[in-house]
Amino acid sequence: MGGKSLRLGFLTLAVLLLAAASEGAEPPPSCEAVRKVFQLRRLGPLGGVPEFPRAGVDLQVCTSKNPTCCTKKMEERYQTAAKQDIQQVLQTSSATLKFLISHNAAAFQEMFEMLIRLAENYTSTLFCNAYRSMAAEATVPVQEFFTDVGLFLFGTDVSTEEFVNRFFDTLFPVVYNHVLNPGPTDISLEYGECLRVARRDIRPFGNVPEKAIGQMGRALLPSRTFLQALNLGIEVINTTDHLHFSKDCSRALLRMQYCPHCQGLTLSKPCMGYCLNIIRGCLADVAEVDLHWRGYVQSLEELSRAMSGAYSIEHVLLNFHSLVNDALVQARINGPELSEQVNKMCGPPVRKPKESPGCSFDQNKDNQGLKMFSRDSEETLTNRRNAKGNRSERIAGNNCSLLMSGEEKMPLSFKGRPFFSVDFISHLRHYRAFYGGLADQLCGNELAAADGLPCWNGEGVVRSYTHRVVGSGIKAQSANPEVKVKGTDPVISKIIDKLKHVIQLLQGKSFPKYDKWDLQQTGSGGGVDEQISGDCDDEDGCGGSGSGEFKRVLKITDSGMPDKTKLSDVKQIHQTNDGSTLDTTGAGCTAMADYMTFMLISLVIPFLSLW
Repeated sequence: MGGKSLRLGFLTLAVLLLAAASEGAEPPPSCEAVRKVFQLRRLGPLGGVPEFPRAGVDLQVCTSKNPTCCTKKMEERYQTAAKQDIQQVLQTSSATLKFLISHNAAAFQEMFEMLIRLAENYTSTLFCNAYRSMAAEATVPVQEFFTDVGLFLFGTDVSTEEFVNRFFDTLFPVVYNHVLNPGPTDISLEYGECLRVARRDIRPFGNVPEKAIGQMGRALLPSRTFLQALNLGIEVINTTDHLHFSKDCSRALLRMQYCPHCQGLTLSKPCMGYCLNIIRGCLADVAEVDLHWRGYVQSLEELSRAMSGAYSIEHVLLNFHSLVNDALVQARINGPELSEQVNKMCGPPVRKPKESPGCSFDQNKDNQGLKMFSRDSEETLTNRRNAKGNRSERIAGNNCSLLMSGEEKMPLSFKGRPFFSVDFISHLRHYRAFYGGLADQLCGNELAAADGLPCWNGEGVVRSYTHRVVGSGIKAQSANPEVKVKGTDPVISKIIDKLKHVIQLLQGKSFPKYDKWDLQQTGSGGGVDEQISGDCDDEDGCGGSGSGEFKRVLKITDSGMPDKTKLSDVKQIHQTNDGSTLDTTGAGCTAMADYMTFMLISLVIPFLSLW
């Protein structure tokens, strides 16, 4: 019984081997299967496909001693289809990675834009509440500053030092006009220009501008580089998804994928080793990206960890209003000394008929929540910068009247999550070796036959591939039996150079060195020392303390303005000489309201007595 079973097994094996050998050696009885696949793939007119095998003396790649179902025209169409197939497989294999990076790049850009809008509105809210008399005139420098922040973040060649200095330069004439030397009329344009130019010599805001420059540089430059790196990652994938294959590679792809059709073997797949040799040869340049891609992913990971804490972009932007408050406190404390310096450099104030709007009384002020600027839907950062000459007319009137109810959602970190998604970095980490194993992935998942099954070796159907299988990369292809690799693709070389450059940026090797500005500062008047802090503390508030005469605290709950912060939550605390405190929130408008109430009562009482 056992011997009979053994003989039956040998007989079955012999039949299978004979069938495999005959399948590779004999021509098909007809080309019907080839015609069906050709038509299904829409490779060309069906009339050009023979119905029965014929001599293939005109074939260039799919040559055979036996009759064939291919013509020279079919071979050309097959070659085009083979390259398109590989392009499609490449794009499919990278689709998840490309979506991961592009989706997060868009999300980070949207978050940056939201942070800029929130920070701009926090700063405008500061003026509307604590310095309402200058709120309208402060609108232009505030908007221009945050426009420049956005332009820098999204790649425009602007300097953080330049636009921070420009903000404080433009702000100084406004502060002088309304805080240091207020008068019945505004200073003239010429006098204001003198103040603007003299600001850096007079230093009315102490070292706050330098501190702002340092904070903005530390926060914005890494964030800008991070976003640029994500966009480069998308460019790398797009480049490798649309390779230009050499002539030798194209012929090898044709031989691997469609030459079996010419022998009627429409269902056969290439052997694993044969597939690896061809795909590794065709993707030899892409494999050279592997080392730099690994460095790129690692550098992104390291930078994302560093972009947190005191110099994270959200902390710096959302606390910029605190620095502005510190600067104004510094100027007010040293007002007399600053006025003397101004008189020396620009002369006594030259005034003109008053044009700046006064404080507009709003009965509903205490019921207002956090407000957001209303902007034209088509207004872009660049348009705002280019249109700065017309902005003063467009925003004429009280700045606070431009604030409209906003539906902005707060950044994710306000909900207890980090701004730079840990999930994104952890998912990206899985793709560190993407380019090193790309050929293996394509052959293993898409192209090659499974182990143990009959497969195509370029000439016929066999049980296994017997030639040497080479490694990945250009150097390894010198021994490739299937594909000849000559030189390096200049397109891939260029993308590798870009990766090297962005890795240097991500690692901070091209970042300028920002000094750690000393927090202990001396006012420009020389007689007052104060501690200036740009950080907002929920317990202690924000702002500098002076010599006992004046203290302003900007009190904001929850590390920034929460979704429904009322304007009345922003407090101004004045410390008197006897140590007591006086809450003067919205003092300018409150005084006006009291005056109007008194006038109304004065008018009503005589009418009541007559009645």
